[in-house]
Amino acid sequence: MHLLNPISFSFPLLASATQAADSSMVVAAVLLSLVVIYLASKVGGELSNKLGFPPVLGELVGGVVVGISVFHLLVFPEGGTDASNSLIMTFLQTTAGLSPEATPAVFAAQSEVVSVLAELGVIILLFEIGLESNLKDLMAVGIQATIVACVGVAVPFAAGTVGLMTLFGISAVPAIFAGAALTATSIGITSKVLSELGRLNSKEGQIILGAAVIDDVLGIIVLAVVASLAKDGVVDVSKVIYLIISATGFILGSILLGNVFNRSFVAIADKLKTRGGLVIPAFIFAFAMAYLAAVIHLEAILGAFAAGLVLEETDKRKELQMQVCPIADMLVPIFFVTVGAKTDLGVLNPGIPDNREGLIMATFLIIVAIIGKVITGLSVFGQPEINRLAIGVGMIPRGEVGLVFAGVGAASGVLSKPLGAAIIMMVILTTFLAPPLLRFVFPEPKTADSEQLILDGASGTSLVIEPPQSKVSVPEGTTESRDS
Repeated sequence: MHLLNPISFSFPLLASATQAADSSMVVAAVLLSLVVIYLASKVGGELSNKLGFPPVLGELVGGVVVGISVFHLLVFPEGGTDASNSLIMTFLQTTAGLSPEATPAVFAAQSEVVSVLAELGVIILLFEIGLESNLKDLMAVGIQATIVACVGVAVPFAAGTVGLMTLFGISAVPAIFAGAALTATSIGITSKVLSELGRLNSKEGQIILGAAVIDDVLGIIVLAVVASLAKDGVVDVSKVIYLIISATGFILGSILLGNVFNRSFVAIADKLKTRGGLVIPAFIFAFAMAYLAAVIHLEAILGAFAAGLVLEETDKRKELQMQVCPIADMLVPIFFVTVGAKTDLGVLNPGIPDNREGLIMATFLIIVAIIGKVITGLSVFGQPEINRLAIGVGMIPRGEVGLVFAGVGAASGVLSKPLGAAIIMMVILTTFLAPPLLRFVFPEPKTADSEQLILDGASGTSLVIEPPQSKVSVPEGTTESRDS
């Protein structure tokens, strides 16, 4: 029992809930939750794909349908709900004999476990994205990505803060907090959509991804500043300096680590002969990096992404990608469906008086949120043929990062109900708008087809004017050079 004390200290809700709850009922509730999550993910993803939208959008919408906004199958206590709002708890009471007295404890434990699985899902998602990204390409667009990120943080923050203070008479601290929420970018959602569109390793995709990573780092610093303001009205300068130094050192250290760790990892993996000889060491490294990021007060997902970038440089990257993919298929949908399930569309109801003022402020925040990120594409220089609009649109979704800002603001009590509702609505709309907008401004590449036509035309011409050796060698050489 003594060994459980640290766990109780770190996770009081989970510890107290599982101590009071019947473990078999908690397992049953989690299993039912996973059934709901996977059904929502698959049905939503397939429907979205048939309509020409990225599957991730369908997963988010599927989460909204099964969550607090519609069916109440997957609900969470942090949304202000309790066990009586959960149809899964009602189902367990009817079919499994769950007593009303034990229901709150089971509900708390089930919600905590699903939330942990969702966090694990986004960590694995960022690890997978890191494996699919090329470190050299990211470094090549480093300056461009840094400028895009800085513009994407400064413009919406300034416009949102000043606009709320001048147009709506919001006091300084709540306005600064709302402005800070506008700075976020959801790297998880954007990178997933780019991967589905086959644009992750394009020049635009690399700038978006690099800028989103820097955005996350800057967002953490901004959140620390505004959280300090919300707490006591004073900014802890030493904490801000510490975050800047630790974030910069972590990212640069990860890049340098890639040059040292690659050969050691391959050598270790080659000596392991049991199952999981490659993927288990990779996850050990990814989780260790995620833990290190969390320890120094950065986001764990940044550590996982850095681990993926490091391992992408190894000779085992293709094999590792194939082995990570089915694990990601199991856990990543939990994250996206959970984000949707926690989204309460009740804040969109104009029939509630408190929401009317929030709707007006939300309209303003949404406009600033979209324009403030779209114009980031204009800051890209020296790339005359690059798709600047796609870069700006790729920075739009706030997703889980925006929800973190909204959650911290609500917990601190600094946000009024209308302003809190406006921030949530901004997060919802930007999250749902970005995937279809990315598909619109960033259509699926048709380069392969056009190249095939060119090659066919070239080979057709060569049949007439070139000797047999060059007929064969020219197309093959061209193809090889394009593949490489």
